[in-house]
Amino acid sequence: MTVQKQRELYTGCLLGGAVGDALGWPVEFARMSEIIRNYGPKGIRDLVPGAGELFEITDDTQMTLFTGEGLLRAWAGAQQHGDMPNFAAATRRSYLCWLETQGESPGELLLDGGATGWLLGVEGLHRRRVPGNTCISALREGVLSKEGIADNDSKGCGGIMRAAPAGLLAARIQSGDTTGAIRLAFEIGCATAALTHGHPSGYYPAGVLAAVIATIVTGGTIAEGVDYSLDFLAHRCGSQETTDAIKKAVNLWHDPRVTPSPEVIETLGGGWVGEEALAIGLYCALVAGDDLARGVRLAVNHSGDSDSTGSITGNIMGALLGEGAIPVEWLNRLELHDVVRQMGEDLFDTFQGTAAWLKRYPPL
Repeated sequence: MTVQKQRELYTGCLLGGAVGDALGWPVEFARMSEIIRNYGPKGIRDLVPGAGELFEITDDTQMTLFTGEGLLRAWAGAQQHGDMPNFAAATRRSYLCWLETQGESPGELLLDGGATGWLLGVEGLHRRRVPGNTCISALREGVLSKEGIADNDSKGCGGIMRAAPAGLLAARIQSGDTTGAIRLAFEIGCATAALTHGHPSGYYPAGVLAAVIATIVTGGTIAEGVDYSLDFLAHRCGSQETTDAIKKAVNLWHDPRVTPSPEVIETLGGGWVGEEALAIGLYCALVAGDDLARGVRLAVNHSGDSDSTGSITGNIMGALLGEGAIPVEWLNRLELHDVVRQMGEDLFDTFQGTAAWLKRYPPL
């Protein structure tokens, strides 16, 4: 695979997630009957323009970007100072920057004299698109256990929907060690999700998504990523819900009697919690094959958290197929597509010791 093709998997992963997010955003809280009534018998098929005739992203894509920024800041610090990267600490700081974009005040948690990354200065990210209450409250309160886990019992999908950058970065910094890269992706995905979601089903699905992404961009398949993840989950306390959800999705994919439909997707849940969002994202990506548009359309047409399940499916399929698999008419009017693409390219580059890079991703 050429370097350019590899780079397009990285931009495709984040842009695929963004278009899935934007496709599902108008129907996030709608029942399937409402979606059919408003968009026709096949449900919503194309992105719907919002303000400025752009296809709007939500907190799912916003937090994905800030995850990428935090991970790159941690890696920049490691490269500059020779330290072990503290991915969770750096990502938490970037999440506090995201909190500020939502009109919240992180106060002394952020304003302690440290530099902030470039995303805080992107005006288009200062838009509140129904952010998850758990993410807002956990970051505002800032209470973590000694293991770095949020002091709540939430298993909402706000942890998994932002986890894709963990898989992308791990694949680059552990290049040449595929199993090590996938395991690192899983651990980073879990650790960054646990900053806001304290239930195992809130952070293990994030680890699985990151592991699947790392598997794909290192040349593997979605199914292989699932197998790695099931091995990682085995015997971990609190992992049974995530394991069961994964197996249910895979069994549906393997069943020749099952035709993908909103009714079938809803047997996996609504996607409001982590393990259900993971199951829907995996199932839709597996059955869609090499058709990204089909995958995200399947993922958003159900009575559930459509933007998050669309985003997760888009992340997986974009990483598998590359940016070229995304319909051009969707990309051209996607809100902040240049920012999303830049983050994908930066995760591929991983580190540059230039003044411009260190200004964009200042070490803690």
